[in-house]
Amino acid sequence: MTGSTAVIRRERFADRLLRPALITAVIAVTGVRIFTQEILFRPLTTALFFLVALFAVASFLPWDRIPQRAQVLLSGGYAVCAATLLPLAPQTFAPAFAYLAAAVAGIKLTSRRLAVGVAILDAVGCAVAVAVVDAVAPSPDEWPWWLALSVGLPVLLGIARRDRRDALYNAERAAESEAREAALLERTRIARELHDVLGHSLTGIALQLDMADALTTKGRDAEAGDAVRRARSLAVDGIGRMRRAVHELRDGALPLEETLAALCASEAVPFEVEGIPGPTRHGVAHTLVRATQEALTNAAKYAPGTGRAVQLVFAPKTVTLVVTNGPADRKPVPDVGDGSGMGLVGMRERAGALGGSAHAGPTSDGGWTVEVRLPRTD
Repeated sequence: MTGSTAVIRRERFADRLLRPALITAVIAVTGVRIFTQEILFRPLTTALFFLVALFAVASFLPWDRIPQRAQVLLSGGYAVCAATLLPLAPQTFAPAFAYLAAAVAGIKLTSRRLAVGVAILDAVGCAVAVAVVDAVAPSPDEWPWWLALSVGLPVLLGIARRDRRDALYNAERAAESEAREAALLERTRIARELHDVLGHSLTGIALQLDMADALTTKGRDAEAGDAVRRARSLAVDGIGRMRRAVHELRDGALPLEETLAALCASEAVPFEVEGIPGPTRHGVAHTLVRATQEALTNAAKYAPGTGRAVQLVFAPKTVTLVVTNGPADRKPVPDVGDGSGMGLVGMRERAGALGGSAHAGPTSDGGWTVEVRLPRTD
């Protein structure tokens, strides 16, 4: 559980249980004192007490579903009744309602201007009520009018609390949205990697089966059988690669040079490392492995029988993959799969997303070269 989520839960607990319980206790204690003590103008005081109690209970409701005009009427009525009740029962907890009315305006009203307006109405009403009651029935326990003006100050606390609550809710929604987006990106990334691995494996299988078919028509059954067995081996290897890809995507970056060495060994392709191997940032190893698979598959598809070579160059700030092949010594095998699904466009897109570059083009001897350069660190 994140810190903001814990705070939000505490706020909800306070809104739904703690504050209603405290205000209910204040209502009960105030009612008992009003009915058991001597108070001024009992009928008026009793009526005002019931109105204030109703407004206090209404403050528990979700005001977001109430029109703004009704919200202003409720908070304004609460403030006026609580302000008038304050000087009539000063020896009870009645003055607390005047402060609560200002706080409720700050918490419930979305408009700060309206909330401050209700607080001013509350404070001025209290000052006027105190002055009037003191003139009609002077009492040593009566509040001074200037102190009655302080009842509007809790509106600032209410506004601050509302802002804090909204900020926490927005932060929670933003965190949930980011989590959903991260999950979607991770699923897309895994699906893309699996697509590349599967495409590479199926292309290799198709090449071997086409070769077996061609050899069979020429009566070279033994060699055709070897091609079929190689196709089966590619299928088994592809399953293993898919499992490793999921494991690698979940558990961290690949050991790049070791992975490429194993890949080149399975393809009987020379592999060379220049520079000092070291860790690369997230995504670089995956991109270079997939680019190697695509380049080797394309070379086997469009230049069958040619020599292929892979070179990995580590520089202080970059790592560069170079895959080369010579000119074809026979015609390409027609209608073989579409590669690993990465392609030159995909290479460029992935390299660009990582702050690097990808280039491919013919060589002077009629062959082809693919070069992908990526930054090692952010």
